[in-house]
Amino acid sequence: MADIIKIDEKTYRIEDGMVRFFILIGEKKALLIDSGMNTPDAKEIAKSLTELPLELLNTHADRDHISGNSSFDKFYMNLDERENLSMKGAELVDRIVPVKEGDTIDLGNRLLEIIDNPGHTPGSIAILDVNDRVLIGGDAIQDGNIYMFGNQRNINDYVKSLIHILEFKDRFDIVYPSHGSFPVSPDLIEQLINGAQSIIDGTANGEDMELFGNPIKLYKFPYAGFYGERLQSHHT
Repeated sequence: MADIIKIDEKTYRIEDGMVRFFILIGEKKALLIDSGMNTPDAKEIAKSLTELPLELLNTHADRDHISGNSSFDKFYMNLDERENLSMKGAELVDRIVPVKEGDTIDLGNRLLEIIDNPGHTPGSIAILDVNDRVLIGGDAIQDGNIYMFGNQRNINDYVKSLIHILEFKDRFDIVYPSHGSFPVSPDLIEQLINGAQSIIDGTANGEDMELFGNPIKLYKFPYAGFYGERLQSHHT
C-alpha cells in the first residue's frame, strides 16, 4: 500500500516501497510525475487529492516508474526513452507526448521546466519547479544506490548531465529524489560527479556482487552508491 505524504498544500509525494513519485497541483491542472512500481492505481491516487484535470510526466521509463502509465491515454516523456519503454510495454510507446530540454509545462501559476539528464537512462529528465525553486531529479540525484550497469546506462553521460545541471544551481534550493532520503541538498550533485568520475578513472574501489543475476560491482561512498559494471575475465 502506497503512503501519501503531503509536502505542502499543492505538492504530495507517494512512497511506493523503495521508490517515490509526486503529484504537483497548479491552479488549472495537476501533474503526476512518474507512476510508481506497485501502483497501477496511481491515477486514482492522484484524483483522490485533486479534482483538477490530471496529466502524467515520466522522468524515465524504468519499470519502477511506470506501473500506472497504462491508465493514461498519453503521457509526457523524452523520446530517447522509447527503446527503454518498449521493453516494458510496446503498446505504451505510441502514447508518448515528447518533451525535451527547454520545454515547459504550465499547471496554472506553476511553471515546470524540463532539463535533459541522460546517463542513468538515455532519456532521463529532471524537472525544475520554477517558482518553488525545487528540482525533481529522478534517479540521478539521490543518496541511495544508483543503477549504472546494463546497456541502457552510460556513466560518462551521467557525469556530463550532472555537470550540466549545476548550470541551473542558482535556480533551486532543494532536490526531490525518486529514491533514498527525502529531500536532499543540491550539494550532493558535486559529490555524485566526483564519485562517478572516480569510477570512470578507475580509482574507486568496488565490491563484487550479484544483482538480479547480473555480476556487478557496488561502489559505495559516504554520500551514495553506484551499481556498476564488473569486468569479466575471459579464458582462451
